[in-house]
Amino acid sequence: MNCYLLASNPLFGLSPDGRGFYFFSLEIYFYGVFIMTGVLVATILSALLMKRRNISPDLIFVLFLCCIPTALICARLFYCITDGMPIGDWFRWSSIRRGGLSVIGGVIGGVAMGYLVCRLKKIEFLRAADCVVVTILIAQAIGRWGNFINEEVYGPEVTNEALQWFPVAVQVGTRWYLAFFFYEGCINTIGFIILYTLAWKYAYKPNGLFTFAYFLWYGTVRSIMEPLRNESFILSGGGVPWSLVFSIGMAVFGLCGIIVLLLLNYKKEGKLIGSEKGDPCGITAYIPAAKDDKPYYSKINMLGANYPPMPEEERSALSRRWEAFWAARRKKRTAEEPGEAAHDVSKANAESAAHDDSTAPHEGNDGGEQK
Repeated sequence: MNCYLLASNPLFGLSPDGRGFYFFSLEIYFYGVFIMTGVLVATILSALLMKRRNISPDLIFVLFLCCIPTALICARLFYCITDGMPIGDWFRWSSIRRGGLSVIGGVIGGVAMGYLVCRLKKIEFLRAADCVVVTILIAQAIGRWGNFINEEVYGPEVTNEALQWFPVAVQVGTRWYLAFFFYEGCINTIGFIILYTLAWKYAYKPNGLFTFAYFLWYGTVRSIMEPLRNESFILSGGGVPWSLVFSIGMAVFGLCGIIVLLLLNYKKEGKLIGSEKGDPCGITAYIPAAKDDKPYYSKINMLGANYPPMPEEERSALSRRWEAFWAARRKKRTAEEPGEAAHDVSKANAESAAHDDSTAPHEGNDGGEQK
């Protein structure tokens, strides 16, 4: 964990302790950068999974705008409450800059807001959640590298010199500790790969299995790791290990949710997974992001073959919008770099002419296939 990066410029250099960098004298911490990187990656992967599972990927933007701020606020609240922080410091700027977020609080707040959004938009919550919740694992794995930069969330001290090397252990000052943040990040990455792959390949009822599987996976991992952490990183306001209590609760919630879903599906469909009485898929009905949103054929969508191709007039309109966009980009570039842009245009024209010559009919070939 040793960082020997020094600020070379007070406006844009790295901070003296190596935990952030300056942007116009504002210090931006790498911890926040890792968190937002994880959020961005999870958002992109969620959009792809929505498109795969017959949901308009535009829905992710609505969920993103509503759930991410709520998750951050709840992550802060959970930390402050369970750590026994004075109320006056909960949202004080200087206190926030010193850190203090809880992943568990963020998960609870984000999922709760997602449920509310789906209810208001009259969307089946568990269908949408199966596309979003599983990607939280990769966001958490990426965010854990912020703990590496901050030199936190490690385990017991390692006194055996043979084990004093990363990733088994991390050095904090002159001592070495078990790299629990790294272990948890790796396990969550494995869980993400498993759940995301299953969600990508299988469309059978009941919806919600992947959502509850996330709670079971993450709750179990935290329940095992939490008691082994260094005491300074355990939220124990009032003498109660709150993170451990909620981790166990998440694991139990996930397991019970899976069992209930399977039993309800068996009662309704005659099978634990799928259906013997009708449509075995839980993703047949298309979920639009807006009223005028229509499904068209897509190779990504598992049910794309059930939908017609995009009408030619819509495809042409979309093509014209893209052409206008790139034309505007070329015009702007020409204004900024006339010499280079003109060279690129001449080169493009030459390549186009050469392509036309190569594809034109040759003598004696009557324009037929060239071999």
